[in-house]
Amino acid sequence: MKILVMGAGAVGAYYGARLQQAGEEVVFCARGENLRVLREGGLEVKSFKGDFSLRVTATSRPAEFAPYDLVLFCVKTYDTEDAARELAGCLAPQATVLTLQNGVENEAVLAGIFGADAVMAGNARVNAELAAPGKLIHITTGVIQFGPLDGRLGERARRVAAVFERAGILGELTPRMRMLRWEKLLWNGAFNPVTALSRRCVGDVIDTPEGLATVRALMREIVAVARAEGAELSEADIERQIGRSFTQLRAVRPSTLQDLERGKRLEHDALTGAVIRAARRRGIPVPVTETVHALLNLLDRYRESSVH
Repeated sequence: MKILVMGAGAVGAYYGARLQQAGEEVVFCARGENLRVLREGGLEVKSFKGDFSLRVTATSRPAEFAPYDLVLFCVKTYDTEDAARELAGCLAPQATVLTLQNGVENEAVLAGIFGADAVMAGNARVNAELAAPGKLIHITTGVIQFGPLDGRLGERARRVAAVFERAGILGELTPRMRMLRWEKLLWNGAFNPVTALSRRCVGDVIDTPEGLATVRALMREIVAVARAEGAELSEADIERQIGRSFTQLRAVRPSTLQDLERGKRLEHDALTGAVIRAARRRGIPVPVTETVHALLNLLDRYRESSVH
């Protein structure tokens, strides 16, 4: 299968590397210094599963190596429409565009561009970080949950699942992606903003009563909105997420914190912003989320001065 990684940041680079290791033809779409290093020196991965390095095919123009059977769509949410337009004419017949982005709104945007049949939703279940251009640190997990938008697990989805299984990155092919996308937002919509605002990792946040209380308050608002949107989340899901954070995710530095530290644009509109938009559609008050979102807007406006 010929695969394009559209956005070779930490998530895209990790999954692309595993797919190339498994023998798939992979093209990494990147830009700037990351693109230069990938072209000249390849990708170096330090992983708890074992370190490795790869020579890779990298480009800033997807059309250069088109057509593709599968696109792992991994760009930041604020780049979704521009990146999707770059793929015009780049898809093979019956190609799949699989979004592994944050939030719960990208599927609809991509379906409007490529058609609902071509788009699948996915959760990237991996903790990885680009320590430097072309240098990836893989810390925990490393699988993908995914499924078609209509929930019907047809032959196209099963072919993609078989490729992921050979590469060791298949978590689950499921008809329940709408619920699972909200389940992931339950964690990201709470921990990403709180770790960024406090500039602390997950463990530091939940070790303080105030930090833990803020995370819980955000999660309760997300659950209320998710339930109104048809995702059956509950208080039990909150406790499960917090318990997993205590036992497995203490060292995690979420992507919003990483972006803040590097002076990059923040992706909070796909997280807290998405919750607020859905809450307003449903008439649900979310005062904690609105407060945190406003603070993140301020940080994003002055992000360059926040780099230490």
